[in-house]
Amino acid sequence: MSGPRDGAAPPPEPAVLGAGFFARPAPAVAEALCGILLARADEGLLARIVEAEAYTEDDPACHAHRRRTPANEPLFGAPGTAYVYRSYGVHWLFNIATGAEDVGQGVLVRAAEPLAGLERMRARRGDRPDRELLRGPGRLAQAFGLDGSWNGLALSASALDLYDDGARPPVTGGPRVGISEAADWPWRFAVAGSRWVSRYVRSPRAPAPSA
Repeated sequence: MSGPRDGAAPPPEPAVLGAGFFARPAPAVAEALCGILLARADEGLLARIVEAEAYTEDDPACHAHRRRTPANEPLFGAPGTAYVYRSYGVHWLFNIATGAEDVGQGVLVRAAEPLAGLERMRARRGDRPDRELLRGPGRLAQAFGLDGSWNGLALSASALDLYDDGARPPVTGGPRVGISEAADWPWRFAVAGSRWVSRYVRSPRAPAPSA
């Protein structure tokens, strides 16, 4: 392989995100995850995260808001713990605990751009169009094979890795998708202009947006 041209430095090797990345408030982590690589090495899957949502313990839309329970325990775990739950008995959703241990908060990974392993993703998703493979949290979890068996796992001890390859795309913030409480909190972060970002849908149970 030839060296860098015109004296340019070679691109940095992607660095695996450590616990320190996640040991911050959920909104900061959600914004920083946009542009990060999500990899499942055992299956050769690779994608770039383009959308994430933050939830905190004082947030009425967060599963940890009312009390700590066996069901939401992973949200109170060490930063970088996977919280994977089934939404309405249909879709698995992949979240990551953030902040300090014993404080319930986390980030929902909502959408990603597929980069490698598309055949396996297509097989899991039923041969959907490529744009729909990871466009939404339920689709992403299905395509990556993430289910309840991942719940409570430390990402550092699993086959799932998140890498920083230095990409810094422009990121926008806005209201979260489909929730009826705290519907206008601007904690949904997305890569600006990405065609892989999921569609915004406001919950019909949410109050009318404030003027």
